[in-house]
Amino acid sequence: MKFARVVAGAALIAVVSACGSGTSTTTTGGGGGGGKVGIDHPRADSDFWNSYIKYVPQMAGELKVDLMPATNSQNDVSKLVNNVQALIGQGAKAIVMAPQDTGAIANTLQQLDNKKIPVVTVDTRPDTGKVFMVVRADNRAYGTKACEFLGEKLGGKGKVVQLQGALSSINGRDRSEAFLECMKTKFPGITVFSEPTEWEGSKAASMLQTRLEQNPDVKGIYMHAGGVHLAPTLQTLKQKGLLVPPADPKHIFVVSNDGIPQEYEAIRKGEIDATVSQPADLYAKYALFYAKAALEGKTFKAGPTDHDSTIIQLPNGLEDQLPAPLVTKDNVDDKSLWGNQVK
Repeated sequence: MKFARVVAGAALIAVVSACGSGTSTTTTGGGGGGGKVGIDHPRADSDFWNSYIKYVPQMAGELKVDLMPATNSQNDVSKLVNNVQALIGQGAKAIVMAPQDTGAIANTLQQLDNKKIPVVTVDTRPDTGKVFMVVRADNRAYGTKACEFLGEKLGGKGKVVQLQGALSSINGRDRSEAFLECMKTKFPGITVFSEPTEWEGSKAASMLQTRLEQNPDVKGIYMHAGGVHLAPTLQTLKQKGLLVPPADPKHIFVVSNDGIPQEYEAIRKGEIDATVSQPADLYAKYALFYAKAALEGKTFKAGPTDHDSTIIQLPNGLEDQLPAPLVTKDNVDDKSLWGNQVK
């Protein structure tokens, strides 16, 4: 996947890394040489995050990371703050986290920076506060891909429902804004109803049901997160007699984000039509890789990597934008997709 936001002219110095990523690095003069890595998981009520959680110990073993027992903040930033303090008290020298409220974690990031404890964030980019690396995919590309898919399927006309995540999250904002901008620019004949679900399945079901009752001619749905939106969306469509194959005139075209096995099965059945695969395996791998690299005194620069991604410069750090392909019936059985590797 190609990202437009490549930082021009970035000079990279190739260094072979322990995990074989080949991400170009330089080594600082005061490198640490290792230490314990603390990790907080953001939630356990999402199929995507549960897959990520399963990958973490596997990747820690492969990369030889001294990983502490994980905490789980359960989508609560106050728990995340407390968990991080506990991990530091237990000897963590680097922290991996995935703050769901990207504005409320700034003070904690400042405290960690003051203590010279590097932070790697996964999937979400903090609004402010220093980070060593953000491991993420281009979430604006998610929204654009979803827009282009639905716009083409609807022939540029009709109504679609956007089941948004939380707009307090950079991911929710990026996906939503890019989707709306793309629709306005490329498919002005399509009306978009945006429903902020806060990443909650029950809210998604209620909002979708109400919108379908008010607008029975809706022909498209964009779900920001299949891990929490898929099941309630399919249930709502089934209750209304709208869970029908793509060839049926009543079919509502559905595109999702996550790339979990359940989405792939729904694509195979013709219940949904596409998803963008967030790389849960690579999120785990490179979060731990960068945490270990930080402890070893390595630094990174903006530019392309050798693992098909691009590192971009942020005001508060760097972000490695990992590839996230669109999955449809044409490539849903691709064995290289992490969702087809989950047992």
